[in-house]
Amino acid sequence: MIVRSPAPTAKGRRTRAGLLQAGREVFEEHGYDAARIDDVCRRAQVSHGTFYTYFGSKEALFGEVAEAVVGEMFAASVVGAAAPDDPYARIEAANRLYLRAWAENSRLVRMLEQAATTDDRFGRLLLELREVFVRRGAEGLARLQAQGLADPDLDPRLTAIMLGGMVEQFAHVWLDLGEQAQEQAAVDHLTRLWARAIGLTAASTRAETPAESAADTPARSPAGTADQSPAEEDV
Repeated sequence: MIVRSPAPTAKGRRTRAGLLQAGREVFEEHGYDAARIDDVCRRAQVSHGTFYTYFGSKEALFGEVAEAVVGEMFAASVVGAAAPDDPYARIEAANRLYLRAWAENSRLVRMLEQAATTDDRFGRLLLELREVFVRRGAEGLARLQAQGLADPDLDPRLTAIMLGGMVEQFAHVWLDLGEQAQEQAAVDHLTRLWARAIGLTAASTRAETPAESAADTPARSPAGTADQSPAEEDV
């Protein structure tokens, strides 16, 4: 089917955005296979003709929804400059943000995985989603190795793939399959496992000043403060 190119007007952009939002809601509620263009048009309050002005098929709409999810999960899990400089605390913050991003998007990610089994485009999107986290994890580990804070014998990319897989699988079991765990406990355990796997400890990331001693130094939590928000470029 030939899809007409809509004029780049403000109204056209609003209509397209409305269709994307309606499509996302329909996919989340009904699943990929059961979702119908009729449902999307009804929710967006547009005609079929308007739908086909912007999208050639349900598959095309889902592809753009999935691309948006990839971007959102990447953006939502970036720790940023507001987090502490301590590498352990930044791993903790990244794990927390990743779990929350997964909670917001897990149903669509699972749909993307299912669609990837039959459509190469969705397979590439799934690889792109994972690659951004793998790349950030590998770069973060390489920096810690250069600083002498992580095991220098680890391959950064392989380590990022393996530890990222651990976090992703836990997110699936916890948020999709209903494993019982409090968020703080989940984040704490994931962070300990990640840090120990790369040879990072809380003590190794903080140099003690001469004025400090065991007697007058207050106890510190290895994960930083309780209110701090998978480890990536921000490690």
